[in-house]
Amino acid sequence: MNRMSLSATLLAVCLGGCSASTTRSNDTPTTPSTTSNAPPEAVDRAEAEADAFTQHVKALQARTPEAFTIVIAKPFVVIGDEAPERVAARARGTVQWATSQLKAQYFDRNPEAIIDVWLFKDAASYEKHTMAFWGERPGTPYGYYSSRHDALIMNIATGGGTLVHEMVHPFMESNFPECPSWFNEGLASLYEQCGEEDGRVHGYTNWRLAGLQEAIRAGELPWFKDLMATTEDGFYEEDPGTNYGQARYLCYYLQHKGLLQRYYREFVANSEDDPTGYATLQRVLGVRNMEQFQKEWEAWVLTLRYP
Repeated sequence: MNRMSLSATLLAVCLGGCSASTTRSNDTPTTPSTTSNAPPEAVDRAEAEADAFTQHVKALQARTPEAFTIVIAKPFVVIGDEAPERVAARARGTVQWATSQLKAQYFDRNPEAIIDVWLFKDAASYEKHTMAFWGERPGTPYGYYSSRHDALIMNIATGGGTLVHEMVHPFMESNFPECPSWFNEGLASLYEQCGEEDGRVHGYTNWRLAGLQEAIRAGELPWFKDLMATTEDGFYEEDPGTNYGQARYLCYYLQHKGLLQRYYREFVANSEDDPTGYATLQRVLGVRNMEQFQKEWEAWVLTLRYP
């Protein structure tokens, strides 16, 4: 790895929507002042957080090449090698927007660590820097979340959908650590193709639909009870090719019925007694015969279209 320049550009961005200010590496990033009416403990927390981000950014600047731009978008720090204004636009338009939406609908707590969002401009940069920074080759051409590195590592040329997907994982880790893989990936996959409706994040049909419909027509889809009972290895390593799609479009159905947020909250509250979420799903749907429900759900999925 080349020795890194200390001149990476820093753009300090506030989640409240304040305008960005550009500084150099020997400057200290500023944080909006805490209201004078805040209790002392809140002021102490805000100052501790500001100091943590300041130190974190300084450490990043010390090892980040000159071509990279660093943008604070709490609770994330975005680092990218596109043009500075493009990195800042992604921080505001995707990371900042998705953070506010996900927290409004689901997550009460931020990730415990500061999460770095690395946005590499193309496949060559993605592969080169993943090896240079972490000594590993990416297992996907799109991007992934590494809890070991507290980082989202993205080939942003493939689009922002994977970025929003991966953002769900560190939030889920800090808010629902017992979450089974099927729901963790189902909710994350829902927002691979998303926008905003009535002020709320909304998932749309996406490329996973075709394979799911093919499996439904072939009668090859597992029952929900079996999908939801999969272990982590079972979900990822023994995937018949439909786990992600089935989980995503179950979440899509719950969204369609206005039940997704309620399902998440009740699943979290009852996870000790219902670790797979199956009983909670049955209760939230208000159905007794889940096999009959799945047949009806499958028929509904076949009516969906993408694009």
